[in-house]
Amino acid sequence: MNPIRIFISSVQSEFSAERGMLFDYITTDALLGKYFEPFLFEKLPAAGRTVNEMYLSEVENCDIYLGLFGRQYGNEDVKGISPTEREFDHAKKHHKTRLIFLTNHNNSSRQKKEQALIKKAEKIVIRKKFSSENELKTAVYASLIRYLEENEYLRRTPFDATMNNSVKLQDLDDEKVQSFVALAGKTRGFPLPKTASTETVLTHLHLLQDGRIANAAILLFGRQPQRFFITSEIKCAHFHGLTVTKPIPSYQVYKGDVFQLVDQAVDFVLSKINLNVGTRDKSIQAPRKYELPHEAITEAIVNAVVHRDYTSNGSVQVMLFKDRLEVWNPGQLPYGLTIAKLKKPHSSIPANPLIAEPMYLAGYIERMGTGTGDIIRLCTKQGLKEPEFRQEEEFVTIIWREQKRKKAGESKGESKGESKGESKGESKGESKGEILALMKKNSGITAEEAAKILNLSLAGVEKNIRQLRELGVIRRVGPNKGGYWEILEP
Repeated sequence: MNPIRIFISSVQSEFSAERGMLFDYITTDALLGKYFEPFLFEKLPAAGRTVNEMYLSEVENCDIYLGLFGRQYGNEDVKGISPTEREFDHAKKHHKTRLIFLTNHNNSSRQKKEQALIKKAEKIVIRKKFSSENELKTAVYASLIRYLEENEYLRRTPFDATMNNSVKLQDLDDEKVQSFVALAGKTRGFPLPKTASTETVLTHLHLLQDGRIANAAILLFGRQPQRFFITSEIKCAHFHGLTVTKPIPSYQVYKGDVFQLVDQAVDFVLSKINLNVGTRDKSIQAPRKYELPHEAITEAIVNAVVHRDYTSNGSVQVMLFKDRLEVWNPGQLPYGLTIAKLKKPHSSIPANPLIAEPMYLAGYIERMGTGTGDIIRLCTKQGLKEPEFRQEEEFVTIIWREQKRKKAGESKGESKGESKGESKGESKGESKGEILALMKKNSGITAEEAAKILNLSLAGVEKNIRQLRELGVIRRVGPNKGGYWEILEP
């Protein structure tokens, strides 16, 4: 096998120690040295060719461009461009894999042209920060191993498909499996009957093999998933300002299977954002619209759960600020998929395919790589600023909140009528009992239908439903469309 050539690019005077360390590390490591061959000008004997000719030729011959960007821009040629930027542009022109590692310095401490180079690189490649040689070594190692895996030099079973020898069938909840079968049958025409055994369902979903259970089965149907994967929780926080400040006004750590995590996190956000309720001049039912599109919130959170790195010590974080919603996912985009490509139709490459498939069957996601595009479409259609996606140490989705003033006739928050009660009994306990009774008769009933039957405001019914869920009396199985209510307590 021909070695995979790595071109190490940087301002040589600024990164002299780091360049030498990486060269020695890659060539002497038992695994990396077997596959990779790093290139440094310092290691070459003097030659007849000019330096410019040599480095551009070596960039063309390499497989990976590894750039170290710091404070200095470097010596400029007659056109005012440094060798590092020339090398980066040449690697882009010849479609080389580019790995960028950035010193953990304040941007203001960098030379202006270096700031511009970093900004240019950020638009098309993923970068990682480091503050020491050890951190750089660790980040480079992780990136190169990932390159080997994604190019199938190394074959590794995805985390969710890995069989877990410590899990038994009794660690899974049969009722969760049955509820999934019912929902998947209704939503996507899942072929197995409701009476199918847990073993049959798991086998059909490729979650059971030779009596061994895959990690995905625990995250999907486990009685206590966090007992096995402690960071598979979602942390939700609400801040009144624009930054993370303590004490946190509202903070929740949600646990459960991936379906429960999504439902709980979405409910958290909906309970904190404005619900605009219009007038009833055209209909008995007052029109209402959340400040942020419900579907966009759900899509962002589902994406984080499906695409996250479950081997990471980090958790999915959902943070609501005065001006934006941020969803943080401890995961990385696959090589070849950039932030720019996320805004266009692209192939779907889930990091956890055995989790993604059941979530698709339950109606939580689509499989065509439309998720990020849908988030943009839903938000811009509602007149909001275009959402942003960022890839740093984590993947971040930012949905901007509404900043414009409300129209006349609309009420802020969850409507004045909700707190006062727009009809008799709405703010009293009997409303919850009536809603429960309707759910027992028709588990698929919507809040709108319940409001119409009980002659209550929609905002009030939705508030009562949220309180019933928080009390653990009911839970939602499946998405808003196609799901149903399950009564947990009488």
